[in-house]
Amino acid sequence: MSWGKAGRWLNLAPSTIGNWVKAYQKGKLGEIGKAYRPLTDTEMELARTKKELFEVKMERDILKKAVAYFVRESLPGTRS
Repeated sequence: MSWGKAGRWLNLAPSTIGNWVKAYQKGKLGEIGKAYRPLTDTEMELARTKKELFEVKMERDILKKAVAYFVRESLPGTRS
């Protein structure tokens, strides 16, 4: 499997996987990410809230389309 294909499958940039492979080959895979600090509780809550908002907006848009479809179907002379 190529890095690009693996990246798409894992939803990661191919360069990220390439960096991981290079770090592994150098024996430094365990050092990746050590420069970053752990997320605070507030940052984790914000990320969770953003994800939930995205999902709710997606559900809302689906419901709007469903309502529009059923309204069109219920009007006289609009059935196919």
